[in-house]
Amino acid sequence: MTNRLADAISPYLRSHAENPVDWQPWGEAAFAEARDRDVPVLVSIGYATCHWCHVMARESFSDPAVAGYLNEHFVSIKVDREEHPDVDASYLAAAGAFTQNLGWPLNVFVTPAGRPFYAGTYSPPTAMPGHPAFREVLTAVTDAWTSRRDAVESSAAGLAEALAQPAPDPAEGRLPDQAQLAEIVARLATAEDPVHGGFGDAPKFPASPALALLLDRADGRDLALRTLKRMGASPLRDPVEGGFFRYAVNRDWSDPHYERMLYDNAQLLELYTRAWLLTGEDWARIVAEGLVRFLDQVLALPGGGFASAQDSESTVDGARVEGGYYALDEDARRAQVPPALDAKVLTGWNGLAIGALAGAGAVFADDTALALARRTADVLLERHRRDSGALVRASIGDRRSSAVATLEDYGMFAGGLLDLATATGEARYAVIARELVDAALPGSGTTFAAPDGADPVLTGQRLALASDPSEGAYPSGLSAIAAAAWRLHLLGGGSRYREAATAGMLRLVGAGSPNPLAFGAALRLVNALTSPVEQLVVVTPRPSAGPSDLVDAARRRPGLVAVVTEEQGAAFAAAGFELFAERGIRAGRPTAYLCHDFVCRLPTTDAADLG
Repeated sequence: MTNRLADAISPYLRSHAENPVDWQPWGEAAFAEARDRDVPVLVSIGYATCHWCHVMARESFSDPAVAGYLNEHFVSIKVDREEHPDVDASYLAAAGAFTQNLGWPLNVFVTPAGRPFYAGTYSPPTAMPGHPAFREVLTAVTDAWTSRRDAVESSAAGLAEALAQPAPDPAEGRLPDQAQLAEIVARLATAEDPVHGGFGDAPKFPASPALALLLDRADGRDLALRTLKRMGASPLRDPVEGGFFRYAVNRDWSDPHYERMLYDNAQLLELYTRAWLLTGEDWARIVAEGLVRFLDQVLALPGGGFASAQDSESTVDGARVEGGYYALDEDARRAQVPPALDAKVLTGWNGLAIGALAGAGAVFADDTALALARRTADVLLERHRRDSGALVRASIGDRRSSAVATLEDYGMFAGGLLDLATATGEARYAVIARELVDAALPGSGTTFAAPDGADPVLTGQRLALASDPSEGAYPSGLSAIAAAAWRLHLLGGGSRYREAATAGMLRLVGAGSPNPLAFGAALRLVNALTSPVEQLVVVTPRPSAGPSDLVDAARRRPGLVAVVTEEQGAAFAAAGFELFAERGIRAGRPTAYLCHDFVCRLPTTDAADLG
């Protein structure tokens, strides 16, 4: 049996390389073999730090009898959902027709033409309540394929047709106004756990996009701050290394699942930085500084960039356990091997980290955070941007994945570069961010699309989604690219970017309004698009001009804040960012230009004038 996963980019795929299952990577070759053999395809999707993926690998995919059955009756494909998010999104959408308990591992059975006809998640080796045995699932699927082929094909064709339906035209719609957003915030408040914070009962997730929406609004701020304070003091956070775990099984944030994701910790760094700006309280700063330390000392890779995640399991005193490492104090951990990193560098998630570190570096005057943000951006620009300007989705070491970059990558990376530009005063990052957004806005239109298109296999099978709107854990690609476009507009890049951001949110708002926890990032941008705008530019004589009350006051304000030297401001203006045009210092002192809805006050050198 040929080992097709041993040289994969994805650590998740490589972890399955020694299974007796004849796994194939995602690609047309696997479907061609299924057509030749006239057998269905098992598409098994997971990721390296997924606990139940590990469990199922040990229980079923390492079992020679199960593997023998799979190899005889199926072509088996293993997919890393982080490397191929569009594949995951398409099959999740299809799986919703068969089960409401969506998650990973996701096992989807499809025809050789790629059309799903059955799906499930974790299946144990022996049946248990709510979970049939995996061998029973395989037998039932084989029986359906061999004895009820016409019904299977017809059902699969109908589902594929439904998935291929274009989204409704949003041209006649309008964004929710502030009154409607207030109702949405009130709805979130009814879901608050008043004892332990967060939303709902259990399991508990950080829900960072929804918390960001609440922090932006006066009527939601107290709720967000209560939740952040409780989470920061809960078992969801590792007080030794400073990072947050992915979620907790129990309502009081206890019994966490111990994987630590880059996207969670990057977004939480932004939230705790903003919480400190709003409160000035030590708890927020302590958690934010711990998150910077975690990103720097745990997830940062020696060659640059951040690992996508850290595993939940580790070997402690020779025993493989979940969470055992985190039960140890700092001294005891030094004697153990830490949980493994998924060293795959994802462009989009690294963009989230760049933006959060740039913001924290500016607010806390933390040179380490700023340097880490700059280094990560420069590494990605060197390794994850092709000569054509197109982005790379993922890499590991010096190897690039063949997976296509998505709107998530363009939007999150562009957003991170814009945060870095305003934090450092370096216009080149804003220029590149604009190039990335422009690449996703072909021609003179206002409709975002991934520059390289959808996954070619999904496209050929007519299963590619126009966009993946899901964003419970982090912004969808559409929300991320629209938010970056909005930031370009605020910098004086032109009204086209505002129009594109608005059009993008019109595509999501119908889905977002009824379920704010699942569409927090979209609603946050809608709130920004329908609220008064504030922009603040502070021009300083030189980068090392020393302490300045005006600069300190500026860094504490919400909204868009940029601190630049006269030379840097001129570079922004020359690059076409009109917010910086004709901005100079007065009387040799740092000078602030405060604008509301693009109408600017007279320049001031007095921090008290910022109000």
